[in-house]
Amino acid sequence: MISFLNFGIKDFIDIFLVATLLFYVYRLMRESRSINVFTGIIVFIILWLLVSQVLEMKLLGSILDKLVSYGVIALIILFQDEIRKFLNNLGAHQRFNKLLRFFTSNHQKKEVDKQAIMPIVMACMNMARGKVGALIVMERYSPLHDIINSGEKIDAAINQRLIENIFFKNSPLHDGAMVISKKRIVSAGCILPVSHDTDIPKALGLRHRAALGISQESDALAIVVSEETGGISAAINGEFKLRLSAEELESIITKEMAME
Repeated sequence: MISFLNFGIKDFIDIFLVATLLFYVYRLMRESRSINVFTGIIVFIILWLLVSQVLEMKLLGSILDKLVSYGVIALIILFQDEIRKFLNNLGAHQRFNKLLRFFTSNHQKKEVDKQAIMPIVMACMNMARGKVGALIVMERYSPLHDIINSGEKIDAAINQRLIENIFFKNSPLHDGAMVISKKRIVSAGCILPVSHDTDIPKALGLRHRAALGISQESDALAIVVSEETGGISAAINGEFKLRLSAEELESIITKEMAME
């Protein structure tokens, strides 16, 4: 009864933070297909607390204490890519981005953004009419160094004709992804991580899976022009926006991108 009366706001915050941490760890494990590992960790923690705190078994408790100490290091080594992805996504969270935009945005920047966006929109519309497949990745706050280094460095100003020439069917770079960063076409022919989600419509091909994959592993905006249908799609935060018109594509890029 006394313990219940001493339960304060700090204890509530403590429980809430632990529950939130467990939820994000669970989601991280589920996305990396390691949910069984997460279940095993939870069972081990419950067993450790039961032995060391409730039953107070000193010998077995000390052994489990050592396993917990070294187990954390082992988990960091085993899941370093997933942990890096989680921290990347946390740092690039939409709310933090909005706060940063609030302090850095100005009228002049919006005018410059329009000049950089329209060549991308016009190139996508022309390629869609000719059913030329294309995959354009626009870097936001999460750096894409590994993706950029997987392709051919270009470092050119955003230009409609250049985009169309890169994705021309006989071009050696048309099969890979183009990466745009800070109002520059920095690389082309890049290799992207492919999403293995089972709920992706079968009508969507490898370009769409690659676009979804990069949007799941970073905060990048990926634009796809379908070679089969000529449809334009965008992937952001692990979700697709399909069958976009020129106005819708321009609106999405303007809203989602902070082109500096």
